[in-house]
Amino acid sequence: MEISELYKLFIEHSVVCTDTRKITKNCIFFALKGENFNGNLFAKSALDLGAAYAIVDEVEVATQPNIIYVKDALVALQALANYHRKQFNIPIIAITGSNGKTTTKELINAVLSKKYKTVATTGNLNNHIGVPLTILSITNYCEVAIIEMGANHPKEIEFLCAIAEPNFGIITNIGKAHIEGFGSFEGVIKTKSELYHFLKVNSGTLFVNMDDELLVGLSKDMQRVYYGTSSDFCKATLLSSTPVLELEWKGSRIKTQLYGTYNFTNIVAAICIGTYFQVDDHKIIEAISEYTSTNNRSQLVKLESNLFYLDAYNANPSSMNVAIDTFIDNREQNKLMILGDMLELGAISETEHQHIIDKVLRSKIKTLFVGKNFGAFKGSYQPNMIFFLENYKQAADWIFNENISNFNILIKGSRGIQLEKIVEILKEN
Repeated sequence: MEISELYKLFIEHSVVCTDTRKITKNCIFFALKGENFNGNLFAKSALDLGAAYAIVDEVEVATQPNIIYVKDALVALQALANYHRKQFNIPIIAITGSNGKTTTKELINAVLSKKYKTVATTGNLNNHIGVPLTILSITNYCEVAIIEMGANHPKEIEFLCAIAEPNFGIITNIGKAHIEGFGSFEGVIKTKSELYHFLKVNSGTLFVNMDDELLVGLSKDMQRVYYGTSSDFCKATLLSSTPVLELEWKGSRIKTQLYGTYNFTNIVAAICIGTYFQVDDHKIIEAISEYTSTNNRSQLVKLESNLFYLDAYNANPSSMNVAIDTFIDNREQNKLMILGDMLELGAISETEHQHIIDKVLRSKIKTLFVGKNFGAFKGSYQPNMIFFLENYKQAADWIFNENISNFNILIKGSRGIQLEKIVEILKEN
């Protein structure tokens, strides 16, 4: 089936689904394949649950008129998304980076939605499936779309740009994340800067952190708008980071509900983009002040007498170091860190985990290390200020058994270590 014909079906049934557990009436189900699933096996179930059509790529499954065969269901989904994107002449803002993508996306959406009808990536659906689904959720009422783009291999950002065709873009930062997939830090730089290249070729506009020499260098000779601590267009000053961030912008003091100095640039990026798109200053301040994180990113959780700094969605050497530095600067007396493995680091994994342990020892803050990568160093240290545990359950038990109270507790680790469950267990008890 030609994409133009498939698009006619989409116009009639404008909801797309890839999961039979989330089928809505009259949607179009795309039978995608993965390592552990085959959507073709659920095509008829999707129709029984209310889908109007099922798009499959195994010809023997297409046994009735509303089961439509295509060569590759995923490619069809991506092509449909690009076809849909071409129908709109609106700002499409792409966001990528090693750290802070999702928080920055949500802050930008909070600011822009004060003036515009927006569509933004839900959660972190930022890959080769999530980006098309976000684009397909754009309606005629949408005035601005904010698309988060993730990558763990070369050329992925280039591919996502080809689908979304953004006309604005921002790279939050470039750090040591997903080294295993990129091969080296240079590979990370090259892949993330694919967004810059796309916008340069297509005469797009970049929003660039003026305080980041790497990003300033990579964006040379491109159409860019600066933000930072010395930008003429969008200048802000960090006033305080304990317990939450406070900053000054245009003479106003803004108290946020986020912690961590690393969120300062994320906030200023959102202010910059809001200013560029002419959102009123007081509305920008209102949006930044109101925004609360609820996704295990920079989230403050008060539990009885303890205050948890929950940042357990992801971790890499760059974000881990900044999180620890911020926590060290916290003036509270009773402090504890729970640090989980940093995954997908490949050949540099052992060295980077060793660096974090050394940093923690210098800080003299009592710390629980959770996971196999940190655990590999267990025999090298005496359990005094640092402790090595296998999983989040042991960490929760440790806190309970040690009767930890009146503490500030940093929780930071890769998503696969599931450190957010520590708080869930403690809530139950």
